[in-house]
Amino acid sequence: MNIREMCTADLEQVYAIEEKLFSIPWSKKSFEDALANSENIYLVAQEENQILGYCGLWGVVGEGQITNVAVDKMHQKKGIGGMLLAALLDKGEKKGIGAYTLEVRESNKPALALYEKFNFKNVGIRKNYYEEPTEHAVIMWRKQGT
Repeated sequence: MNIREMCTADLEQVYAIEEKLFSIPWSKKSFEDALANSENIYLVAQEENQILGYCGLWGVVGEGQITNVAVDKMHQKKGIGGMLLAALLDKGEKKGIGAYTLEVRESNKPALALYEKFNFKNVGIRKNYYEEPTEHAVIMWRKQGT
């Protein structure tokens, strides 16, 4: 498996995963726009010609808003999400990002455990943040050096 920067040629497979995993998926245009911004970092996990997962962040003045961490259902529970997140944090720190934030569904216990493993801390709740189904989001932060 190879983790590398996402490119526009990956978007068909990325979008197929996005549609399967999320009740309100990002559009292909949203991914294109994210890739066009040089402050952002988007990565894919690839094996042969198949995208297994992806992740990304928006970089803004030394902070990174993690927008996506997703692994195709057929490849979950193999450590791919952790490898993607580790690579994303490494690339972010090389770009001078010192703090990271994200939101995650309150019921998404596997994701919460993954972020806690990477020293993200629960700092609050955004009530009714998610739709379809309506659910609170856990707000998490990770500061450099933690």
